[in-house]
Amino acid sequence: MRIIEVIADAGHLDTLKSLAAQLELEDFWHGATDESGRCNMQFLVQPDQRQRVMDSLQGILQASENARIILHTPEAVWSSTRDEDDKSSRSASTLTREELYKKIEEGAHVNGTFILLVILSTIVVAIGLIENNVAVVIGAMVIAPMLGPNLALALSAALGDKKLMGGALFSNFTGFGISFTLCLLLGMFWTGALSSDELLSRTNVGLDGVILALASGLAAALSMTTGLSSVLVGVMVAVALLPPAATAGIMLGAGQFNLAAGAMLLLAVNVVCVNLTAQLIFLFKGVRPRTWLEKKKARQSYTLFILFWLTMLAALVSVIYIKLIVSE
Repeated sequence: MRIIEVIADAGHLDTLKSLAAQLELEDFWHGATDESGRCNMQFLVQPDQRQRVMDSLQGILQASENARIILHTPEAVWSSTRDEDDKSSRSASTLTREELYKKIEEGAHVNGTFILLVILSTIVVAIGLIENNVAVVIGAMVIAPMLGPNLALALSAALGDKKLMGGALFSNFTGFGISFTLCLLLGMFWTGALSSDELLSRTNVGLDGVILALASGLAAALSMTTGLSSVLVGVMVAVALLPPAATAGIMLGAGQFNLAAGAMLLLAVNVVCVNLTAQLIFLFKGVRPRTWLEKKKARQSYTLFILFWLTMLAALVSVIYIKLIVSE
């Protein structure tokens, strides 16, 4: 359950009372009007009511300059109708659009923390790849710095949000660019052997790699939309994204162009699959804007992006298939 708190002019009180009655919300309360004429009003809503209430409130208050809508998560709720509440909670666990946006958008900012996390995870994963240490590779992925930008890219297409899309693209290019550059320099100056199984396994991609990337994207989007912990999913997505980028940089720096091309192909497949499946999950979960005009723009956006990702995936799978035939 959630508490939706509204801080707005007291003149909206009757309208919000009517809204609570219309949506059959049993729990609605308000405080006294303060000196500025504003009043605090709160709704206790079930999971399946959250998005509808949020959309209705935004429609009512969109012309009010000093209105605020705040979403709270109570630690626990006791009710005499607990069985019914529990059943409702289990039937609708999807986050609201606003919760999902905030959660994903925060992970797509390019700032000092993001850059530092990319640098640290790249250094650790590069050492793990070269030294053939699986534990180090997986441990580095707990940081999962590239999870946010890729999910943000998928969400921006689902909502038709150009600002978020621009930020997500910038974050992706920055993150992969830093990782690739660091590993390129490492490959140029590394004097040891580059023949570990962990490293070489990222230079060859098969259809099983496509399936892994599809599963990673599905798991990531599902974990985000349902509000579940994304730590393990972050590891899964990071394993699909950062190691191939690091491998491509190392091999290119070492002059192993064929192996670098294989790693770049694997990276391309993973990026396409993660974004495609995340986009489809957001569509399936009904993540869309509130107004009719925004929905129309978003429909054009996600249709274009889904077609783009499908076309890219078909092209990459064709390349993989041709490589398999040639190698035989």
